[in-house]
Amino acid sequence: MSALAIETHQMTRIFGHGKEATTAVDHLDLAVPAGTIYGFLGPNGCGKSTSIRMLTGLLQPSEGDISVLGHKLPRDAEALRPQIGYMTQKFSLYDNLSVAENLDFVGEIYGFAGRRRKARTEELMRLYDLGHHRRQMAGSLSGGQKQRLSLAAATLHEPSLLFLDEPTSAVDPENRREFWEHLFDLSSNGTTILVSTHYMDEAERCHALAILEKGVKRADGPPQTLMQDMGATVIEVSGDDLRQLKQTLVQQDGILSAAQLGTRLRVLVRDQIREPQQWMRQFTGGRPLETVRPSLEDVFVVATGGRHAG
Repeated sequence: MSALAIETHQMTRIFGHGKEATTAVDHLDLAVPAGTIYGFLGPNGCGKSTSIRMLTGLLQPSEGDISVLGHKLPRDAEALRPQIGYMTQKFSLYDNLSVAENLDFVGEIYGFAGRRRKARTEELMRLYDLGHHRRQMAGSLSGGQKQRLSLAAATLHEPSLLFLDEPTSAVDPENRREFWEHLFDLSSNGTTILVSTHYMDEAERCHALAILEKGVKRADGPPQTLMQDMGATVIEVSGDDLRQLKQTLVQQDGILSAAQLGTRLRVLVRDQIREPQQWMRQFTGGRPLETVRPSLEDVFVVATGGRHAG
């Protein structure tokens, strides 16, 4: 069994006091094995960024215990920082410096000098296809190029643990796929990665993930396991007047959710319903029914208790 790169017990963060208090992260337990890609999946405001800030030592928890790479936080935050990389959602390098100057500056911050800094900078520019842009001002790069530059800067000092806070929110699908190939390369070389996202396809790429809602962990585990054990059957209904059918279905206690996908209605039926297709026929008026494979979006709906998706 792999050692744990991140371990938390009852990690909590409360902002404000008294009646104005807001719990951003609510007694979160995590166990992230070293060398894996672990995801935080959830909408804006669910506690993803606040959790990452506590795990990097930038924010003190209100309650709970945090251990990252064997360091107790927030006590050992200074000792931890050289071992981690952090890439924020918003481009945080210098717009008025060139690609090479940005990497050179970051290298200097981490104490890379002379030939060592130059060699590492050149290595990263080759790895992330930035060589043709070395003299270009960072502020004029495309979204995908800025993303690759940010990843290069975050990994320049070869951290053992990399935190990525919604790193692909501003790039197109092709650049997102390419970015994830780089993450798998880093993981295969032993880097532990914690990435927050609200994209279901990205979450499915993680080795394991936590689904967060309003600061609470609603589910945790490998995506395939979560899909297999989600506690509902997925049935798709074809035919006409699906909007009216949806309104009927979401009123039934046995239905967790109904969402229209083009000419089909995707329905999540609680596991307590025996023979769900037969049970559904009383509402569907002879329309064709098909039991289909669950998706991670279905898991998210079940975990967060949503009934009226779509």
